Amino acid sequence: MNKIICKRIYEASDHSDGYRILVDRLWPRGVKKETANINLWAKDIAPSTELRKWFGHSAEKFEEFSFLYKAELDDNPFAEGFLKMIEEKLRADNISLLYAARDKDCNHAILLQKWIEEKRMLR
Repeated sequence: MNKIICKRIYEASDHSDGYRILVDRLWPRGVKKETANINLWAKDIAPSTELRKWFGHSAEKFEEFSFLYKAELDDNPFAEGFLKMIEEKLRADNISLLYAARDKDCNHAILLQKWIEEKRMLR
């Protein structure tokens, strides 16, 4: 069974990554578009600029950020199409949600992964 993986964009790509989706609203510093090896840049599914700036990758704000980002996802007009695309791609391969944040445990990509998994279980 194929799975969803969260991975930093700065880590080397691997064939096990499958379909690679950058889920940041801003292009990551120091990464060339020509060599990023991404299949899709899903900036519309990333946290809003206001939420991202408020959060500032502060571990103290992560719990509240998690709640606010999930609410944004639930109201996001792009979310349903994104979920359908994820389901389609997972039939063939893994999916890697790529992010630039330094903290592997405190970032929006892991929240997005959990949100996707929750929505898929409800279908």
